[in-house]
Amino acid sequence: MARHPPSLEQVVILALALALDRAFGEPPAAWHPVVWIGRLIHCLETHAPRAGPAAQLAYGAWMTGTTVGICWLTGMAMERALLRLPPWLRVPLAAWALKTLFSVRMLDEAAGAVEQALRRGDVATARDRLLALVSRDRSTLGPAQCASAAIESVAENLVDSCAAPALSYALFGLPGAAAYRAINTLDAMIGYRGRYEYVGKVAARLDDLANLLPSRLSAAALAAGAALAGGDWRGAVRLAVCEAGRTASPNAGWPMAAMAGALGVCLEKPAHYRLGDRYREPEAADIARARALLHPAAALCFLIAGVLVPVRRALQCSSRHG
Repeated sequence: MARHPPSLEQVVILALALALDRAFGEPPAAWHPVVWIGRLIHCLETHAPRAGPAAQLAYGAWMTGTTVGICWLTGMAMERALLRLPPWLRVPLAAWALKTLFSVRMLDEAAGAVEQALRRGDVATARDRLLALVSRDRSTLGPAQCASAAIESVAENLVDSCAAPALSYALFGLPGAAAYRAINTLDAMIGYRGRYEYVGKVAARLDDLANLLPSRLSAAALAAGAALAGGDWRGAVRLAVCEAGRTASPNAGWPMAAMAGALGVCLEKPAHYRLGDRYREPEAADIARARALLHPAAALCFLIAGVLVPVRRALQCSSRHG
């Protein structure tokens, strides 16, 4: 029995997974793998040492390796179990398994909720709804800053919620997609400064490494999406190349700068970065424009992932017979 699904089947699974996301969105929390991963991380985090950088770093490395390893092995077991099924059943089940490891529709809906509140002039509700998108302090954000935060999140999460899971699946199958989701969830939960300075350091650096290629692919996809949707694709390319390095993250600046250039707006997180100084401040209508770019960019990311599947197989075959 083959250890991996055939190339064409993997391409169909990628396309079907994206369609399932568009049609149905997220499964209930009780059945959501990302929720399960989060619970595992929380359980392990409660036992982390409270003092001593070396002890915290060692525990964080063990915690990260354990979580990623469990998710990889679970994905491997699921993929091998699916290979025992007939194709007519295996393909939709594999597509749904992959779909639970990324989310485009939920990102679109969360940004849309902020947009609707700002269109009504309800800044307080817009701040509340940003909780689903960003972790920054929202208490003093004005309308333009709320719009900027929502647009930044759409751009940045194109990497985490779309490009990286698709590429991980194309390269490593369900084990790779599950392992990436573990890495990204670890970074979201413990990969920041303060209390988790050392516990989350390995997770944060691993997330940076895992997103190096997907972040740049996402910037390119946003530029291409702008060309298809009537945005400024030249501005997207120019700003991504010139201003991606303005953020502390080695990856986040690429899709955010591309989005700023495509929309012709300035995206700013006060005291942290400002992308597109020459442009005007964003407003509610610009969130709608960002959401309109999200879907063609996501489709392009999945298309590139689909192209990578047979390329990877061909390279593997040539190396074995070379």
